[in-house]
Amino acid sequence: MTTDSPVLTHVQTGVAWITLNRGPQRNALDIPTLKHLHTLLDGFDADPAVRVVVLTANGRSFCAGADLAEWAEAQARGALETYGWTETAHALMTRLHTLDKPTIAAINGTAVGAGMDLTLCCDLRIAAQSARFKAGYTRMAYSPDAGASWHLPRLIGSEQAKRLLFLDELWSAERALAAGLVGEVVADEQLQAHTAELAARLAAGPTFAFARTKALIRDGAARSLPEQLHAELAAGLLCGRSADGAEALRASVEKRLPIFSGQ
Repeated sequence: MTTDSPVLTHVQTGVAWITLNRGPQRNALDIPTLKHLHTLLDGFDADPAVRVVVLTANGRSFCAGADLAEWAEAQARGALETYGWTETAHALMTRLHTLDKPTIAAINGTAVGAGMDLTLCCDLRIAAQSARFKAGYTRMAYSPDAGASWHLPRLIGSEQAKRLLFLDELWSAERALAAGLVGEVVADEQLQAHTAELAARLAAGPTFAFARTKALIRDGAARSLPEQLHAELAAGLLCGRSADGAEALRASVEKRLPIFSGQ
């Protein structure tokens, strides 16, 4: 893939890096980019050589959200409600949220609207010191349309979610950390190296067990405790039968660190 492609990718030591690369558009998400990201995620989730996915961006913006030029063009031809951005974005957000493999958002700049929502779909969020967060919806007299109304109350509580959505405040990385919107803040120049170190730790881990853990956390909110315990039992049986489960037991008996294959 050439360096002028809207999305760049590379895989190294089990880590797939996806880099938004539409700098002049502040990495805004048009329909072709949404579809391309979806295809990439499908491929990486099915590839046993990939054990972690990192989402980041080039330029000063992480992602400006929906591509307003595409939005305006659709409105001009009377197709705003039918041109398909929302449905395509929803499919991508669902795919990212349900990915079996651990995902990390390395947020290098301003994340607005659907750009912020992309980060919310990831398992872990690391923000550069200069990162900023803004919902952006009510500024356009619009309501959330890419998952913010679902993720934000669960991550930061209902009142903080309403503050971010209603008042359309621009949150610094430190404020996002204090609210629970991100898990870490690092110096700008350390973002890539810090993310790579964390991704490497996850890539060396038990990928199959991570997938079962993600599913338990994702689905647990809709279950009673007895239902969740039943689900944990079923997941634990699968993990115990996995290659990594057998390796973990051998390593424990042999008093050494396990070497996980991800299977």
